[in-house]
Amino acid sequence: MNFSYSGRPALLAALLSTLSAPVMAASPNLVISQIYGAGGNASTNPYRHDYVEIFNRGSTAVTATGWTLQYGAAGNTAAWTGKAILPTFTVQPGQYVLIQQAIGSNATTPALPQPVIVPTSGLLSMAAAAGKVALVNDAVTISGVAPATSNVVDLVGYGAANGFEGAGPTAATSNTLAVFRADAGCTDSDNNQADFAAAAPAPRTSDSPRNLCGGVTAQPIAATCPASLSFALGSEGRASLSAIDPDSVLLGAAIASNAVPGISLGGYVAAADGHSGSVELIASSALADGIYPVVVRFTSDGGQEASCTVSVRTLSPRSIPTIQGAGLTSAYDNAQVITTGVVTHKVGTSYFLQDPVGDGDPTTSDALFIFTNAPNNVAVGDLVRVTGTITEYRPAGAPRTYTEMKDVLETVVLASGRTITPTNIDFAGNADLARLESMLVNITNALTVNQTSYLGDRGELTLSVGRRENATNRFRPGAPEALALAADNANNELVLDDSLFVTPATVPYLGASGTVRAGDTVTGLTGVIDFGSVGGGGAGFKLQPTMAPVFSRTNPRTATPILAQGNIKVAGANVLNYFTTFLDGTDVFGKSGQGCALGSSVRASNCRGADNAAEFERQNAKVVAQLLAMNADVVGLTEIQNNGDIAVDYLTQRLNAVAGAGTYAYVPRPPASGTDAIRVAMLYKPAKLSLVGAALSDGDAVNNRAPMAQTFIAGNGAKFSVIVNHLRAKACSSSGTPDTGDGQGCNNAIRVNQATRLMSYFVPEVVAAAGDRDVLIIGDMNAHGFEDPIHLITQAGYVNQLERFVRPHGIPYSYVFDGVSGYLDHVLASPTLSAQVIAASEWHTNADEPTVLDYNTDRKNAAAQALYASDAYRSSDHDPVLVSLNLPTPPLDLTASLTITRPDPFAEPDRLSFTAVMTFTNRTSAPLSGPFYVTFNELTPGVTLVNANGVKDGAPYIILHRTTIPAGGKMTVPVRFSNPSQATIDFTNSIFSGNF
Repeated sequence: MNFSYSGRPALLAALLSTLSAPVMAASPNLVISQIYGAGGNASTNPYRHDYVEIFNRGSTAVTATGWTLQYGAAGNTAAWTGKAILPTFTVQPGQYVLIQQAIGSNATTPALPQPVIVPTSGLLSMAAAAGKVALVNDAVTISGVAPATSNVVDLVGYGAANGFEGAGPTAATSNTLAVFRADAGCTDSDNNQADFAAAAPAPRTSDSPRNLCGGVTAQPIAATCPASLSFALGSEGRASLSAIDPDSVLLGAAIASNAVPGISLGGYVAAADGHSGSVELIASSALADGIYPVVVRFTSDGGQEASCTVSVRTLSPRSIPTIQGAGLTSAYDNAQVITTGVVTHKVGTSYFLQDPVGDGDPTTSDALFIFTNAPNNVAVGDLVRVTGTITEYRPAGAPRTYTEMKDVLETVVLASGRTITPTNIDFAGNADLARLESMLVNITNALTVNQTSYLGDRGELTLSVGRRENATNRFRPGAPEALALAADNANNELVLDDSLFVTPATVPYLGASGTVRAGDTVTGLTGVIDFGSVGGGGAGFKLQPTMAPVFSRTNPRTATPILAQGNIKVAGANVLNYFTTFLDGTDVFGKSGQGCALGSSVRASNCRGADNAAEFERQNAKVVAQLLAMNADVVGLTEIQNNGDIAVDYLTQRLNAVAGAGTYAYVPRPPASGTDAIRVAMLYKPAKLSLVGAALSDGDAVNNRAPMAQTFIAGNGAKFSVIVNHLRAKACSSSGTPDTGDGQGCNNAIRVNQATRLMSYFVPEVVAAAGDRDVLIIGDMNAHGFEDPIHLITQAGYVNQLERFVRPHGIPYSYVFDGVSGYLDHVLASPTLSAQVIAASEWHTNADEPTVLDYNTDRKNAAAQALYASDAYRSSDHDPVLVSLNLPTPPLDLTASLTITRPDPFAEPDRLSFTAVMTFTNRTSAPLSGPFYVTFNELTPGVTLVNANGVKDGAPYIILHRTTIPAGGKMTVPVRFSNPSQATIDFTNSIFSGNF
């Protein structure tokens, strides 16, 4: 085959054309936007340097580090001969940078506009008419006609260059022509021929106006100005204004509104990058009284502007009493004011300001709270002029507002070393503290601590005149006396705070004993009257002390319960969720992946006690210390984990590890224990008591925590039964019944149903099983002393032992809620057992103690955790209750030891009365000891034993005070019956000796 040589030149030309048009993606950001290669060639040239202009056509800033500009001659086919090493530079979106290259021979031509980037080495000396320039993201020398390697960011062939992007090079260049990328640099179709045009050189720098591409909108100037500048008439006012333009350089600020004599701008201060700046608006002391809207305009080199309006206002000073006024709210609410006063107290960056003279009107407060988060240089004793906005602050859940100042614009210290004399007040429980809000006061009477629950997390103690008692703890719900007491309680409250609005680093007010207790008294209460949120929700008046209060420990701890000694002691103890399975899914035996049962679900989140094993050891030590100190023979437990006998068995072991093996045993769990995660349980001392039969429980659906009963027999043969209860809690829930507003809380109807079931079904079942009417009802009834469930039980004849033994000496209480005391934990005895109760009391180890002393570690800082002690105090939130029984030896049944001779009764003359003499013969070989009790059982209805000494269990009896009946001896018993119906007299006899 022959080849045609004439075709080879055309083929080579086509091949070279293909090689000079590399396939490159359009540059997403940096591109070459202008090239000029004739710098300084002649005196007529516009610039003395060659230059290459770079442009960011993207939407994000690009920082170029280690980049180069490389140059090849127009016909170059090998390695490019020029390389300019560039310093690190950053190009913002729409921004140009000018890169200076070699200088021409004619140095008289103009220099390039500034700023420029000068290569660190290798200035390019480019041809005026044609050449190739590449922007390369490293320093590797490129090679070839039109290299398209990955390091080439952009390539432009100008004039008649052999290398270019697309169909051809740019238009021709010259001494007076540069080439420009179209659309001010935004166009990049990868075709130099189409993308560039020739025009007179016009280099753009980083200070040139931005040109955002691709439809991107220039970011506006954001101006920040105060809405107003308020200051005292006759003084100078200043306000700082600022602006920022992310994509342009701010040029300055000027007043755009009509000129006002006395209002001007200070010097404009620009940031280093020029994108932000600030200026001060100044109003002179000569400014006339009035309101002046001043418009300030900021401008940028991007042709943008932004304005804001500041309302310049001179204010006539107002006194603090005028601002406060006599009403519940200030007439200046939401208004800017300027006022003067002496700083009496600081809380963080905020402070209390009081008029040094006052207005003498007792209905208006002389002080004001100044709320500010900004640091300031004011100090107690400073005379301060302050400008800000008055507001009526309403804390969440508060029934009223609190007048204060916010949005402080100016604070000027006028003098220092001033003092304010506290106002003496006798806090009588119904004091109108609103007229004293923010004022410095001295409370002249002693107050009583009523609540310590929020001491650790808020530094608060609730104070009152005396101890407040829950209204339904003393009176029937809804009774006029209950309503009056509740109203008195609501007014009788002042919270002692710690002058912090944050959790205290160290717990305040704890004395040398490591505690402060409800019932302690406080004097030396000097401070400012504040109003705000309080622990437990809602809001109230608070005293922020300016001097350390003085505490008198009038309610000291007792090491053991104080209780008259009988022969059996019974206690009820709420052990505050004693769980051997923990919230982290582990348990006391070291197993993981465990859970607690609640209804049909079993999961760790159902657990309610310790978070982990470390917390449990702290809890266990306190519970054990409390139970051992009580030294009770029977203990009814509430809030112990409902996991069979696992938790109660573990607690028993820990008790015996301290008290000695076998000191305590637990009553085995009855068939039903309820569906809740907690249940009731019982411990007893085997050395003192024996179990009679198995424990009983009532698993009816009304009882989510089934009551549990056990009958015991003492060493002297006396028998009695204990029933432990835990009725439905007062906390509201969707599954409960609502609060009716009568003081009994939510779920009262459920508790009434539980108490009804207890008295109508379970108590009779226990009595029947025991064959004995001596019953003690104990436990957490979640009802105060005169609420419906307790009333129902006492109406059935059961005797409230706390009312009987504690009420005569003070308030019976086992629980403090919302700063009010009452007892939810009860001791109720059947009529037969009540006669054998010699004492009852609560042991106040828990309700009076600060919550911060409990076993929990969560939500406590290190200082609070370190307050823990392994003692009985704050082992629970309920106080235990105790009862002392003096159980007599039961009577001895002698019926089988005697022969009874019963002659027919002899009718008296009236034929309505009958008499007889009965004979009882000792048929044993030993004497029988008296006194003797002869019962007449199943006596004919309508017939009455006239000479009866009493009735027991429905049967009349006669007492014979004879000491003994010798072996074979006889005892006669005269009897007389009334028999109006003349019926046949019939009965059986039993004979007892001893206690009857």
